[in-house]
Amino acid sequence: MSEIFSAWTPGQALPIEVALFSLLLAFILSQAVAAAYIWTFRGMSYSRSFVQTVALGSVIAAMLMLAINNSIAAGLGIAGSLAIVRFRTAMRDPRDMVFVFASMGAGIASGLRAWAPAILGTVIFCLAAAALAFTDMGSLRVADGLLRFQAPADADTEEAVARILRRSTRSFALVTLRDVGQGTAMEHAYQVRLGTGASRSGIVDALASVPGVSDIQFLLQEPTVEL
Repeated sequence: MSEIFSAWTPGQALPIEVALFSLLLAFILSQAVAAAYIWTFRGMSYSRSFVQTVALGSVIAAMLMLAINNSIAAGLGIAGSLAIVRFRTAMRDPRDMVFVFASMGAGIASGLRAWAPAILGTVIFCLAAAALAFTDMGSLRVADGLLRFQAPADADTEEAVARILRRSTRSFALVTLRDVGQGTAMEHAYQVRLGTGASRSGIVDALASVPGVSDIQFLLQEPTVEL
């Protein structure tokens, strides 16, 4: 095998062993890219067909690069043929498009017999994707949820609610305060971050124990859901 690789030069007929190695390498590398996508996926719109597309796209890219084989005429012919085909699939998440490009890049590099850049580039891309996913880089989440309830408009109730929030949350901020009872009741809305060991049901039960507090709602703001 090493003799075949060393004896072949661009422009000559491509040995079947070289083509097979390039195609298999492209498929293995795209499998790694697809696995990185699965491991780092965050959200609700997971698609099995998209994962398979990532895994198979590099094989097509490698096949086209092997077919061109440094031939300008072949390259122009393939480019013209691909221009006829229009892909209208819209990707909701720009991150999905990056993984498609990574798969195609691995296939192109493998097809051009740049095997070292293909392997190193795929490894670095997968490690970078894992690092960004598990460190939550770019996340703007500042609260665990939105706490909304109605309470009597008196100082004692305000103080009781403030004590519960200080005890059960790491931080809280009043978002809205609206009159709902002709000056006798107010609707409160707080953005809260729960403290260590605090639970959502615990803070709801604590507020429910305050006389006059009603209609308690805790709306979750999960970091994995981006609308």
